[in-house]
Amino acid sequence: MTVILSQLFTGVSIGAVLLLIALGLALTFGQMNVINMAHGEFIMAGAYTTYVLQGVITDAGLSLLVALPVAFFVSGAMGVALEALLIRRLYARPLDTLLVTWGVSLMLQQLARDLFGAPNVQTRAPELLTGNVTVIDSDGGVDLVLANNRLFILALAVLAVAALTVLLRATPLGRRVRAVVQNRDLAAVSGIPTARVDRTTFFIGSGLAGVAGVALTLLGPIGPTMGTNVIIDAFLVVVAGGIGQLKGSVIVAFVLGVLQSTLEYTTTVSVARVLVFVAIVAFLQWRPQGLFTLRTRSLA
Repeated sequence: MTVILSQLFTGVSIGAVLLLIALGLALTFGQMNVINMAHGEFIMAGAYTTYVLQGVITDAGLSLLVALPVAFFVSGAMGVALEALLIRRLYARPLDTLLVTWGVSLMLQQLARDLFGAPNVQTRAPELLTGNVTVIDSDGGVDLVLANNRLFILALAVLAVAALTVLLRATPLGRRVRAVVQNRDLAAVSGIPTARVDRTTFFIGSGLAGVAGVALTLLGPIGPTMGTNVIIDAFLVVVAGGIGQLKGSVIVAFVLGVLQSTLEYTTTVSVARVLVFVAIVAFLQWRPQGLFTLRTRSLA
């Protein structure tokens, strides 16, 4: 029983990481139909923001807390700049956004190499997040040990989803965002400033990528290509969950996390990733629209 619970927690923690890296993409891809291949580099920017702040603030715990809002604004500002300079002219051509943002991602990777060097760098984790929590203390058996950094990432993912849900469901901005998602032309003629909504949405989505970057510093070293390593996983979560469907991304992220954890326990890490990818492809063959679909009043 302890082994099952341990694998379940590992799967949930993997799902929390997947959710964090995909959350911002679910917002921008879902609303604006923009295939943003530079999303991974916004995650990288958040990670390097933590690295820079630790050089200024010696206390690892304080630097991590400061890095969360700073990384949100840094990555958000990068997203706004990308939207204003390039994406705004390509809303009607989603495939062109893929090519353009892929080029931007390569430029940002090279910029990171020029600023921080090609080798990976390591950040310091706060002492509070370096230990473990024992949940089950069985006499003479194996204890269920939960890593503090994984618990922190899980709490951060839940908080981010809750905040985004409140934003979309209980604020005027959220109502405007949902109106633009359902029918952009009707929203525009109804007086909703769609350009401002797009800019704000891109800021929030890119900012969430920065927060994900801060979380990833707790799991290993960071480098110029770290965005490339996570962008595919982010797109898989968003597409399998359903374009523009936040609840679908949440469910799929945790399901994939548990599935990957289970397969890693019975096989190897590489084989598990291949099997998870095959499972997603098979699922999309069955439901090409993803787990959930966007309901609109359109007759098309």
